[in-house]
Amino acid sequence: MDGYETGAPLFVAGCASWLPPAVSAEQAVAAGEVTARDAARTGVTSVTVSTGRSAPEMAALAARIALRRAECPPQDVGLVLHASLYDQGHDLWAPASYVQRRALGELPVHAPAMEVKQVSNGGMASLELAAAYLRAGTDRPAALLTSGDVFAPPGFRRWTSDPGTVYADGGAALVLSREGGFARLLGHFTASEPRLEGMHRGDAPFAPETSGLRRVVDLDRCKREFLAATGRAAAVAWVGGGQRRTLVDGLAALGLDVGGVARFVLPHLGGRRLAATYFQPFGIAPEQSTWPWSRSIGHLGGGDQFAGLAHLVETKQVGPGDRVALVGVGAGFSWSCAVVEVLACPDWAVSDTWADDAEEAPGARTDG
Repeated sequence: MDGYETGAPLFVAGCASWLPPAVSAEQAVAAGEVTARDAARTGVTSVTVSTGRSAPEMAALAARIALRRAECPPQDVGLVLHASLYDQGHDLWAPASYVQRRALGELPVHAPAMEVKQVSNGGMASLELAAAYLRAGTDRPAALLTSGDVFAPPGFRRWTSDPGTVYADGGAALVLSREGGFARLLGHFTASEPRLEGMHRGDAPFAPETSGLRRVVDLDRCKREFLAATGRAAAVAWVGGGQRRTLVDGLAALGLDVGGVARFVLPHLGGRRLAATYFQPFGIAPEQSTWPWSRSIGHLGGGDQFAGLAHLVETKQVGPGDRVALVGVGAGFSWSCAVVEVLACPDWAVSDTWADDAEEAPGARTDG
């Protein structure tokens, strides 16, 4: 597990999301995507659904907004990291390079552009990697971190492929900088537990798909198969231990506890999962978290933390001196926690999340 911040101070200079229109739970029930009972159990009221934008497109749109907010010119970006959970639209292709081109411009930018594939913890993993990269001595002061996903049928059923979590389409971005920003990164922590990797693999063999049909994601089946072999008690202990090491021990390394954190940006899980994973074990009040907003958005893969922080700043829910914990978890399993301290209230409005080009603006949703 990483410790508290060492080396050059780092700052969050800008962050943003670009989200398509939301589809209500009632609409999803009417369309036969989920039963009314199962929808109600998640507590999710709506989920953002792309009507044509690809995952990398929405990531690039969010990146442009974040760069503008950070007042960061393309030549200052020394690293581009793009996180994703699901399919990016093309095979044997580099979506990070697409995001780099769309966000930073057509002229050559001599900065590495790479993908981070740590499923739902991809955004937080990219934050940790970027922090190490910027402290390693690169001559450019900023890193651009993005996330983008579209969870579309027939391969993915956003309401039922992972019961308890509803998956959303959208892009998110964050600019990390050595040269200042609206919040300082106080520390970042990650723990992993590879004994849990089979929970999202199940008993299916490693084999190429030969039928020509797209496999349908069924994480519930994988989980049942894994627990049948491993035992529920062991799995629960490993999950709880990893989360506690990251959140409690991570905060303690900074001289903090849960009471010293103003707001928690939690993964956009369903309400029951959040209660069992965060609210009850750690005494986090739902209203202290981003749940009142995230329940209208859905799970953005690796983008929950970037989008959630942007939402808190846009809606003036945090101010100077507030400490905000960004908390992530991903299959594998890995858990991350980063703590930032707000230094200033940037003058961002929700409306400025729309892209400069008029044709890119309609439908962008960021107000929850």
